[in-house]
Amino acid sequence: MSIEIRNLTKRFGATVACDGIDLDIPSGELVALLGPSGCGKTTLLRIVAGLEAPDGGSVLFHGEDATRTHVRERNVGFVFQHYALFGHMTIFENVAFGLRVRPRASRPARAEIEDRVMRLLKLVQLDWLAQRYPHQLSGGQRQRIALARALAVEPKVLLLDEPFGALDAKVRKELRRWLRRLHDEVHVTSVFVTHDQDEAMEVADRVVVMNQGRIEQQGSPDEVYDHPATPFVLQFLGDVNLFHGRFGHGAPGEAAQHAGAHDDVAYVRPHELEIVAEAGDDTWPVTLSQTLTVGPNTRIEFRRDGHDGFIDVELPRADFVALRDRLDLRPGARAHLRPRRVTRFAPALPRPPLGSAAARRSG
Repeated sequence: MSIEIRNLTKRFGATVACDGIDLDIPSGELVALLGPSGCGKTTLLRIVAGLEAPDGGSVLFHGEDATRTHVRERNVGFVFQHYALFGHMTIFENVAFGLRVRPRASRPARAEIEDRVMRLLKLVQLDWLAQRYPHQLSGGQRQRIALARALAVEPKVLLLDEPFGALDAKVRKELRRWLRRLHDEVHVTSVFVTHDQDEAMEVADRVVVMNQGRIEQQGSPDEVYDHPATPFVLQFLGDVNLFHGRFGHGAPGEAAQHAGAHDDVAYVRPHELEIVAEAGDDTWPVTLSQTLTVGPNTRIEFRRDGHDGFIDVELPRADFVALRDRLDLRPGARAHLRPRRVTRFAPALPRPPLGSAAARRSG
C-alpha cells in the first residue's frame, strides 16, 4: 500500500512538530525517518498510524484519504520501542492477540489462527519459544515477537518507532540485518523512526532526514551521504571538519554543493583528508595532538596552525601504522593535510513561518 502525505502540519503549543510536510512512500518500500530528538519524526509516524490527529494537511493510503480514519480501520501494524508485550500471556497468545479480538464476523477460525501464528513464529525464527512468557526472553527476542504480533493481522503498512533503541549495540546490529531480510520476504510497506544514522543507512531503501519539523532531504542511503543537500544533512550523517574562511579552492576532488561567490565555510569528512609531509598550495600545516585506535580504524587529532579547535583524520589502522613509521607521526609532530574532497554550501535562505503562502509553496 502506498502512503501519500500532503502539507501535513502539527503543533504542540508553541512547538511545531510537523511543518508542511510532503512525502510519498511507494508500496513495498522500507523508509527510515531519520533525525535528532524533537525533529518531528515520531509525531509524523503517529499521525500516519492514526494515533495523533494533524492540525492540517492529509494522509492518503493508496490514493484514499485516511486523515480522519480511526486507527482500528487503517490496517496498520505498529511496533513500539519497548515491545508492549502482555506479560501474562504466552508468546503464542501475544502473537495471536490481534486476531482473537477481531469482531466475530472477521475473526479467523481457531485452526487458521494457530497456523498463522506458528508460521509467523517460524518466520522470526522463534517458533521454539511459543509456550514461554515475555520475561523469559531476551530483549532481541521480545522485539522479534513484537514484530510477529504486528504482522499477524496482515497489515498493509508496518510502522516501527525506534524499534531497536532499547537494545545493546551488538543486538541492534543483528536485528537491523534481520529486519532487512524480513522485509525482503514480506514486502509490506514499512516506515521506521530512528536517530541512529548507521541503522537508517544499513536497513532502509530510502532515508528521509528531518530537522525542526521539516524534511531536509530524502533519497537512497548513498545519495544522502554522498550528495548532502544542506549543512545539517552533511553534519548529521557522520563526523565532519568545519573550516572557516577562503581556502583550498584548488583542492583536488573539490565537490561544491550550490557553491556561491561568498562561501566562507567548507566541510571535509575525516576520511577525506590525506596526511602528507610536504607543504603545497592545497595543504594546511598542522601539529599532531593525539591518536585513538578503536578496532580497525585510527582517528588522528591535529591542531591547525593559527586556528582554534581540532581537525580529525580517520584512517584504517594498518594504513596509519605504515604512515606513522614513515612520517614519524607522534604527539607534537608537524605535518600537512590535503583534502581529497571539499563541500561548500551557499548561504541558506530564511525559512518562512508555518502557515504562510511561502511555506506552503516550499513544502
